[in-house]
Amino acid sequence: MSTEHEISCISAAYIDSCTDREKYNVYRIGITKTGVWYMYTGSSECIRSGSWIDDTDNLYPAILSPCSVHHGIEVLNKANKTYEIIRIDVAFPVLHGKNGEDGTMQGLLQLAGIPFVGPSTYSSAVCMDKVATKILCQNINIRVTPFIYQRSDSTLDINRLICETEESFEYPVFVKPANGGSSIGVSKVKNRAQLVAAVNKAFETDKKLLIEKANTGKEVEVAVFSSKDKFIVSEPGEIASDADFYNYDDKYINGTSTLHIPARISQKARDEIKKNAETIFRELDCNGLSRVDFFVDGDDVTFNEINTIPGFTPISMYPRLMEACGLGGNELIDALIDSAETH
Repeated sequence: MSTEHEISCISAAYIDSCTDREKYNVYRIGITKTGVWYMYTGSSECIRSGSWIDDTDNLYPAILSPCSVHHGIEVLNKANKTYEIIRIDVAFPVLHGKNGEDGTMQGLLQLAGIPFVGPSTYSSAVCMDKVATKILCQNINIRVTPFIYQRSDSTLDINRLICETEESFEYPVFVKPANGGSSIGVSKVKNRAQLVAAVNKAFETDKKLLIEKANTGKEVEVAVFSSKDKFIVSEPGEIASDADFYNYDDKYINGTSTLHIPARISQKARDEIKKNAETIFRELDCNGLSRVDFFVDGDDVTFNEINTIPGFTPISMYPRLMEACGLGGNELIDALIDSAETH
């Protein structure tokens, strides 16, 4: 139940296709946009295209039980109309955005006592909220993009927000939902009329937004992986976007952006990015995986955001960066499953 539902399907299909059936019994649980849960036994391609929901012969009503004794899922046996409990050893949440990446699913898995891939409930919630993340990072002297924020509540005065924005920054500025990803609800605005429209658009997606000073630096990302015996910070990768900014279409539809691995940046900036990425990952209590994003202007490095369930599409940066570290495809999925913890 997320604005990033379609991207979650693409990522899930990628992870499913890279999971070794010789090692694992795999149960795919799909959640519709209206919140209905099913176990799906059809093809990865149907998951990728989103047509799995119409493949009724391979759909079985299923729920994740919060009961720690069950330690798994309850699936409807269509023959006798009873639910059967299937014990689950590890869960891999591949749910971008709200209701999956923000701690809600992690909390349910924690109640169920099931080890899962990725950060804890707390860490997922904090990292999902761009405002909370920036405030915490500022407190540990990580340079962040200058910003202001506003909630959609009784304190909201659009005119005052517009004036505060114009007093704080010159145009252009970015308007973003505080909780969200894949650039959904994000706008780059160049005047007051666009700013008003962008504020209303962001509030359609979330109850809190942030407005940031536009950064002209290169968009650079790094992959972080951690397990009980391994910690990896990848070399930085650079996104050269063909769009005005790296938006949803450029990420997932047009696919025309160019990825440079390693990034075309100075050694000083490279070293600072890797150091800051590790500091942020540890300070925000992350585990398993995250992608940490920065802007780089010469030797100056500015933290942008962190994603605790980064994309796993064919053009996504996280698997590409990990592959450059020698951990790609099946090996990466193996390592992530092995990193799962009970929180």
